[in-house]
Amino acid sequence: MIRHALRGPSLAVVACALALASCATTDTASPPAADGSSSAPRERTLARGLDYAANLDPYPSTYQPLPRDNVAIVGGTVLTGTDQKIENGVVLMSDGKVEAVGPASTPVPAGYRVVDARGRYVTPGVIDVHSHLGVYPSPGVSGMSDGNEATSPNTAQVWAEHSIWPQDPGFNTARAGGVTTLQILPGSANLFGGRSVTVRNIPSISMQGMKFPGAPYGVKMACGENPSRVYGGRNQSPATGMGNVAGYRAAFIAAQDYREKWDKWRETGEGSPPTRNLQNETLAGVLDGSIMVQNHCYRADEMMVMLDIANEFGYRVTAFHHAIEAYKIAPQLAAAGVCADMWTGWWGFKMEALDAVEENAALVDAAEGSCAVIHSDDAQLTQRLNQEAAAALAAGRRAGLNISDEHAISWITSNAARSIGIGDQTGSLEAGKRGDVVIWSASPFSIYARADQVFIDGALTFDRFDPRYQPVSDFELGQPGFGLTAATVNEGAR
Repeated sequence: MIRHALRGPSLAVVACALALASCATTDTASPPAADGSSSAPRERTLARGLDYAANLDPYPSTYQPLPRDNVAIVGGTVLTGTDQKIENGVVLMSDGKVEAVGPASTPVPAGYRVVDARGRYVTPGVIDVHSHLGVYPSPGVSGMSDGNEATSPNTAQVWAEHSIWPQDPGFNTARAGGVTTLQILPGSANLFGGRSVTVRNIPSISMQGMKFPGAPYGVKMACGENPSRVYGGRNQSPATGMGNVAGYRAAFIAAQDYREKWDKWRETGEGSPPTRNLQNETLAGVLDGSIMVQNHCYRADEMMVMLDIANEFGYRVTAFHHAIEAYKIAPQLAAAGVCADMWTGWWGFKMEALDAVEENAALVDAAEGSCAVIHSDDAQLTQRLNQEAAAALAAGRRAGLNISDEHAISWITSNAARSIGIGDQTGSLEAGKRGDVVIWSASPFSIYARADQVFIDGALTFDRFDPRYQPVSDFELGQPGFGLTAATVNEGAR
């Protein structure tokens, strides 16, 4: 179910809205007047689109899984995403979901298509929690650069899904790297950049055809240099860190006031309803917990300030993205239940990115109750998130941390799912979850590993050995290397 809060106590009003697509609010009944005139309740219906509660899902997902059959993957080394490693394991998928995961003795029902994974590794599908595919697509030209509505410090009213171009070739190349799900975010020019959207990585002609059914929205917030540089360069606020914080606070004060006005109107039905404001509507969703906060933030001190702001207004930060100095405050992040979505080797490209260590993810992970995640923020890195995780794992081990492969895989699977609110549906190989599975040619933490087969909802969506399962965009035609064989596999393989 989509996590939209029914803001305000008048649930009957909202139920009516959901049923009728428009809703009448009725004044409290009173007895007839002494002169016999009626004072019966008055029904007032808002025009279509003026009451958010009349349509809680205005851009619904039309996602449908690709054709699939029942599959048994046998013989591989299975990393479940739940700290479990099964040698010579079996993964069963039926009707698009994981049916069973177990040792070699797990029975394979008759009629299942058997995939031999001997000598290979099997993991949950990779989840990239920070992507701009589709909103900053290839070809990288100004006419397609739709990821930053850099027109005001607060653009919480915009939604990344309305900029997604589904034909971006980057979706295909990400799938070839094992990526089955992505969170697409607006850019970080603004204090509030707009809503994020989570998509299934399948070919589609529409955004709605990729949209992950029921996944919660996030809102992109950005602290630090980006907003103060962009708007300070225009001689307007915010131009400093203190200007950034004042901007967040003012926005949440406005959103709280907006929410209370709607609550009061729904409760009493008196006067005119508030004018719908998409900006405040998104931030009111943050305040009631229906919209997750995905916060671009590098420095430890600034992350601590953002946690204070969250405490001031009563919302929760879901994840800090980039979080280069997260290792300095790992216990505090774990105590607050905040994920840190990080790179391993990106650093030094601006002042707030200077104090990085390759052990960042491993040190964050070491705290009890932590949520360490490896992300991309890049159309190339998303194809090799397993290698970025491998580098973080190696750095952690060099620092003396005892981290197993079966635990580290969570950084790009189950922890990533938690970071964007879909951990109940995907991110691990557990019975009942979506059949999002990658078969790797070697350990996913090997520099030589490649994704051989990728399943999304139990459907084969990429096969390194079969060009029929290697979708190619028209925009790749004529590019260097197109049509050439690579790594001794069939033409078209990535």
